[in-house]
Parts: sequence; structure tokens; C-alpha cells
Amino acid sequence: MKSTIISTIVMIAVILALILTGHLNILLAIFMIGVVICFHEFGHFLLARMNGVTVKEFSLGMGPRLISRKIRGTRWSLKLLPFGGSCQMLGEDEALLGVSEDSDDGNVEDGDSEEDKAEDNAQAEDGSESAEVVAAEAVDGTGKKKRKPETDENGSFASKNVWQRISIVFAGPFFNFILAFLLACIILGSIGYDPALVTSVDANVAEATGLQVGDTITEYQGHNVAIGRDIALYETLDGVPTQATITYERDGVSYTKTFDTVYFKKYMCGIGYTEYHNGQIVAMTLDSVTGAAEEAGLKKGDIVIRFNGTQIRTANDFRKIVDEHPIGEETVEFVVKRNGDEEYTINVTPRLSEEYQLGFSYNLDYREKLGPFGVIRYGAHEVGYWIRATIKSLVYMIKGKASRQDVGGAVRVVSEVSNVVEESYETDGTFYAFLNLINWAILLSANLGVMNLLPIPALDGGRLLFLIVEAIRGKKANPKVEAAVTLVGFVLLMILMVFILFNDISNVFGAVLPLGR
Repeated sequence: MKSTIISTIVMIAVILALILTGHLNILLAIFMIGVVICFHEFGHFLLARMNGVTVKEFSLGMGPRLISRKIRGTRWSLKLLPFGGSCQMLGEDEALLGVSEDSDDGNVEDGDSEEDKAEDNAQAEDGSESAEVVAAEAVDGTGKKKRKPETDENGSFASKNVWQRISIVFAGPFFNFILAFLLACIILGSIGYDPALVTSVDANVAEATGLQVGDTITEYQGHNVAIGRDIALYETLDGVPTQATITYERDGVSYTKTFDTVYFKKYMCGIGYTEYHNGQIVAMTLDSVTGAAEEAGLKKGDIVIRFNGTQIRTANDFRKIVDEHPIGEETVEFVVKRNGDEEYTINVTPRLSEEYQLGFSYNLDYREKLGPFGVIRYGAHEVGYWIRATIKSLVYMIKGKASRQDVGGAVRVVSEVSNVVEESYETDGTFYAFLNLINWAILLSANLGVMNLLPIPALDGGRLLFLIVEAIRGKKANPKVEAAVTLVGFVLLMILMVFILFNDISNVFGAVLPLGR
């Protein structure tokens, strides 16, 4: 009881501090993550109840309970840490973690507070749970009460057939895809979709393909294209080949062309920079540092004040210098401000970048309004886009093409979302800040759905793998083997979460951590 009161006071104090310091956007980001997780867990809950499984607790968050109430046999809880949630079903812990069937205790529920037990006892006294308690207890020869294993009870997860259990486990990720679709429909119904219109064409590509500004790309390298971001996804994560095949439409006529892409060769430092903030021109501030710049010691957040001895006030000054004196293989000198007024001189040796470009640009900003059927159609496509983006990003990481800076977790998400919401609110107003928040929720919901379907122990995909094997074999897997695999997977998952947390702190706050690149 005391811990609950303290936890509640801490949460209220944090909320007030964020509001009073003007960081309401951080609360909105945390709330968004909570909604995405809650929808996932609600999928498990709904299918569990439909299949007659008793849900012991439905909780949002992790750690100590702040608010808790038992309704119709299910404890509904709000917990202190907003990242996470759970739908705890009867017998689930025993089945997954191998809890002994001879467990001998007289407690109503492990980990229950005295308040919880009093509430359970009160419910038992009015008869609402008396039958369940009697059924769960047996008296041995010594008169000592022993609790019946939860996995043997009628409403337990383990007591249901394999297809019922598969539906319950799959429901969580599936509900994430449903949420992503519903949110996508809100955005599409509000501002429309981004058609894959051609906005500019290289002269050689135009001659080879007949492509013109205003044409609509419908296929790229055999992939269907419905929005401009489809092309960007394939171009970014698959790379541009030496020859590409596109299909485009003009005046209702379709054309398919194969052409040589444009060879691009340039020396690069590996920096990205901010030019505007809240609609105002600001000092040239590095917002991404990779490759040669990262190895030389430049850091995200550094403010460039001189380049090769010339003063830099804005990013436009830097561009003028580079246009007049293109960067070559010779070392260049950056003088930057870091941590306030500290100046650092850093020499960077540019790297040669050789790649191919498509030779035409396409729309990523312009939107066209849609009717009701168009909203549904493109809503489904939007979900498919984010699913493909998640899968391709995972493959990209597995191939070793992503750096540590590309990996982020909850802290990074809150930071990124809060920044986007703040900037869009200041430049475009409340409505577009709200739409940007929804767009992030679509990304996260689709991402959570895909990640949970991966065949990794301790995730829904790992459980589904065991259940599919059971459906094929016609008998359950050895509980001890499943419990051991799940436990190992859980430990590895916790280690990964700790790594991501420290990586987030490093990326977001610029802390120096002993982690490799």
C-alpha cells in the first residue's frame, strides 16, 4: 500500500514537472506508446475471453501498481513505468516458466498486496469466487491445503486446443496492424495520400525512357508502387542498380522502360546538418555524423563555426564554399563549438562515394484527397508499407549495413516524437502536430506487430512457433524444453533492452558510453 502511494506521488510529480517546464509533448509521446501497447495487449485479452480463458491481470506499464481494480475476475492495473504492458492469463506463467505443479502456498496470488488479498477474500465471501477457490484447492492426508496447478484448470490458457491458443497469441500483433490501419485512415481522410508523381527528370533518363514531369510511377523493379515513399524505401534500403526498370502512366496509358541509371562519384565527409529551426535560419548544427566525420571525432550537436579557415555563420555559407571549392581527397578542417563555448579543431579525410542514382525525382510531399473507398484502399497499403519497411530494415541491420546510431528504443522514440510534435506545432499548428503524432503511432504499431511475430523465444512469434509445431505433430512440446528456451530468450531480450537503453542515452543525450560502433 505504501509503495503504491509513493509510486503515485512520483508519477504525479513527474507529470506536473513536465507540464510546468513546457514539455507536454513528452507526455503525449509516452501516451502514444502506451496506446499502441495497450491495443496489442487488448488483442490478447479479447481473444482469450472469447475462447473462455480467464485473464488474471491486464496491465499497462511495468513495475509497481499505481491504480488497480478487480472486475469480473480480471485485475486492471496501471503501473509506474509506461513502457510495456501485459495480459496475464490463468496458467500462463506455469506453462511458460515451468512452475512446479506441487507449489504449496496459501496465498491468493503471488505478489498480491494485502489490499489485493482483502479484496479477493471479500469477493470469495459474497460467493463470486468461492467455486473457483474450492476447485483450486485439495486437502491432502495431513489436512494441509494444496493449490491445484493453474494449467489443469478449466479456464487456463493451457486447457484450450492448439488453434484457440494460436488465435490468442496471434491476436496481439494482428491488433497492432488493425490499429495502424485505423490511424492511417484518419490521416488519409484528413489530408489525402502522396501519389508517386515524377517531379524532375535527368536529360539522359528522359531521352531513354520518355519519362516526363507529372507522370505517375506504378512499378519499380517489379514492385508495385502506390505512393512516392514506396520508391524511396526500395531506393534507400536496396540501393540503386546500374539498370532499372520502371512502369509509369500518362493520360491513362502505361509504359514500361529499362534504362541505365546515373553514375555518381563524389568525396563525402559524412555529415548532415540543420539549417532551420522553428522556421528560422540557425547556425549550422550537425544532426547526423557518420563515416569519415564520425571516425575523425565530430559529434551530433556540434556547431560548425569555421571550415578550412573560412567563417561559417549558416549552412548556406558552407554550401557556397563547397560549390566553389568541391571537396576532394585532401583533408578538410572543421572548427566546431561543443558543450557551450568549447572549441574543437577536427581534421576529416573525406571518403570517395560511388553510387548510382535513378536520374529522376518523385513526390514525397504533395497530397491528393481521397473518397471513402480510396481511404480504405490506401489505408491498407499504408500498413503494408510500414510492414515492408520494418522487415527490410531488419534485413538491412542483419547484413551489417546499419550503424549503432540507427538503433533506437523507447527513450529514442519519445525524444524523436516529442521533437517532431513540438516543431510541427510551432510551424504548422495543433492539427498537423496531431497528425504527426498519429503517423508515429502507425509506424510504431506496425513495427510492434512485425517484431512480435519474429520467431524469437519470449515474444509472440516464439510462442507461435511452438504452437505451430504442436499443431503439425499433434502433441504438445515438452514443457521443460519450452520453459528453458523461453527463459533463455527472455534473458537475451533483457540484455538487448539494456543495450538499447544505453544506446538511446548515448544518441539522445550525447553521453559517452563504452560501446562499439
